[in-house]
Amino acid sequence: MALRMHLTAMGRGVFRVLNNMRSITKFISILSLVVFASSISFGQTSLSSLSGGQIDVQGQRGKVVILAMGASWLPLSKNQAEYTNVLAKRYSGKDVVVYFVATDSTNAKSKNYATNADIEKFVAASKLAVPVLRDSDGALTVKKFNVDQLPSFIILDKQGNVSGSSFGGIDPKFDITVPISKAVDRLL
Repeated sequence: MALRMHLTAMGRGVFRVLNNMRSITKFISILSLVVFASSISFGQTSLSSLSGGQIDVQGQRGKVVILAMGASWLPLSKNQAEYTNVLAKRYSGKDVVVYFVATDSTNAKSKNYATNADIEKFVAASKLAVPVLRDSDGALTVKKFNVDQLPSFIILDKQGNVSGSSFGGIDPKFDITVPISKAVDRLL
């Protein structure tokens, strides 16, 4: 009888230890997910510049950032380049930075593949007058900034956070710089 009571007590102790270990494991798993999710949503977005070096588009504290996200192979990116130049000229000398983010693939097997030289040709042909950054297949920016179509414009506020929804699609009959300018002006 004493042995049965001892084994029962040991069983309860083992059960409590296992239960505590499961709780600790769940806690660590949940904590890991929270840390991972916050690093994705609040982490910085550093992109390679065609001119060399890295640019942290969310680290431009004190400045509004306009990201024109497109690709050299997209037919409407030429129109986007014109709008991007208009915005860059309009906000020249103000606390606004404008970048073109090329989402062309760096994978030679991809149908959307483009070398830096290909993108530089696009930049020259479209007379794009802003710094060009590379984000292969939009891996860092498209998901992070909830972009659902290209070309698009994204606006980051002075703290590096996305301001409003993306301005997606380009309609050559509509001057997209008007709503973008209104959004930027509210942030200045």
